[in-house]
Amino acid sequence: MYNKLSIKDWAVEDRPREKMLVKGIRALSNAELVAILIGSGNVDESAVELSRRMLNSVNNNLNELGRKTVEDLKKFKGIGEAKAINIMAALELGRRRKESDPEEKPQITQSRDAFDIFQPLLGDLPHEEFWILLLNRSHRVIDKFMVSRGGLTGTVIDVRIILKTALEKLASAMILCHNHPSGSLVPSEADEQITRKIRDAGKMLDIPALDHLIIANDRYFSFADEGKI
Repeated sequence: MYNKLSIKDWAVEDRPREKMLVKGIRALSNAELVAILIGSGNVDESAVELSRRMLNSVNNNLNELGRKTVEDLKKFKGIGEAKAINIMAALELGRRRKESDPEEKPQITQSRDAFDIFQPLLGDLPHEEFWILLLNRSHRVIDKFMVSRGGLTGTVIDVRIILKTALEKLASAMILCHNHPSGSLVPSEADEQITRKIRDAGKMLDIPALDHLIIANDRYFSFADEGKI
């Protein structure tokens, strides 16, 4: 009768933790890294096998895995609330590391520069968020902040909060950005209305809105590039 081997029965060099110590963390596959997070599998699968199955369900795309909720992850046998939270926390740390500010604030010279800042924040979210990037006179980033967080199809924007923060930070310009969890890059009528509203309000305070980006996964739409702002 076949007896299934647990990770503890594997050769030392094949166990994820031991393998990392011997060969370095870069030698580990994504499944092995997730296996370290969850610690154990289920009665039918080792932690690595369970992790591999989870990754296969999202075509081995970590961004897609990052869109999963605790309840989504708990659907996998052997993944409880604690393990699901470990996975989500690790992916969030990776996202934050990627978007951590460098010592010198980046300069925005084109829409792609703003996209590179916001994509790690918004690219794989399952809900919609609206953010503002504040710039100085040289178009270097002063700060960025979230204005609102909504559901799958929209979010509520308070223009007064945007302008109040821009004034407090002594911003000379701003860039608007929000994501479309649906994957569509087509601006809605509401998107165009809020862009005009913020643009016009900013003009009165000499804080122009230079662009509005819509991000969907690893793609984006720029109002400025399309002559719509």
